[in-house]
Amino acid sequence: MTLSYRSRKKLIDIGLYTMLILISLFMMLPFLWMLSTSFKLPEDVFGYPVRLIPQTPTFENYRFIFEDRNVLRVLANTFFVALVGTLFSLFFTSLGGYGFAKFEFPGKKGLFAFLLATMVIPGAVMMVPSFVIMRKFGWVDTFWPLIVPGAANAFGIFFFRQYVSTISDELLDAARIDGASEFGIFWRIVAPIIRPGMISLGLIFFMASWNNYLGPLIYLKSPEKHTITLAINAMAGSAGLTAWGSQMAMSVISLIPLLIIFLIFQRQFLDGITAGATKG
Repeated sequence: MTLSYRSRKKLIDIGLYTMLILISLFMMLPFLWMLSTSFKLPEDVFGYPVRLIPQTPTFENYRFIFEDRNVLRVLANTFFVALVGTLFSLFFTSLGGYGFAKFEFPGKKGLFAFLLATMVIPGAVMMVPSFVIMRKFGWVDTFWPLIVPGAANAFGIFFFRQYVSTISDELLDAARIDGASEFGIFWRIVAPIIRPGMISLGLIFFMASWNNYLGPLIYLKSPEKHTITLAINAMAGSAGLTAWGSQMAMSVISLIPLLIIFLIFQRQFLDGITAGATKG
């Protein structure tokens, strides 16, 4: 019996959706295991048989991190670094993208090519020079080394350059004829147009800063200035003494702000990514 085109298409769609659901469940498994472990007693973490749902759920791990690990202060430090760093990055990278997209100046192509070339330099190569510079500035054990160096990163400038290049030159010329300054044109015309892209890239910057581990490990020495990644790592003990339940509880707490922010801006994030993919 030959299936009709509609039937074959329906079977193909069912197969694709089934595969996507299975892949999604597989990708969610580490998160579910982390959530489950955060409610387990120490003796149940590696118990056998393996149970995704704890046999004796406990909130002791969460009580421990809130009372003994100053998780609220750690979250405040992390949120400050991520938010300020994201705002700085969006401001300077969007300005840089606007400059490369709409202005002509000597050496523009060469400078832009050099900017793109810096994206292939491994971050490990820059660790020692960056630390020396930050120490000369007196910024070690402060939040500034986690904020300032990435404020004008090459990827952000390239992203906004592609975004701004689609804006009509006639629109900007009309604003100049009306007497608007170049920064006024950027702030009142360009910035609102590229807002979806700013939200999308802002979420990427925020998540990268929130999950940054190497930077805080190098520059933050005082425990009261630690971020969430350092707090999680501090629970990793030696000789098998790692507090797995508390470590997983801290990891769950660290994900909640990211999930809330993504749920709030998910529509703008998807719109920005989609629009950016169609801009040439």
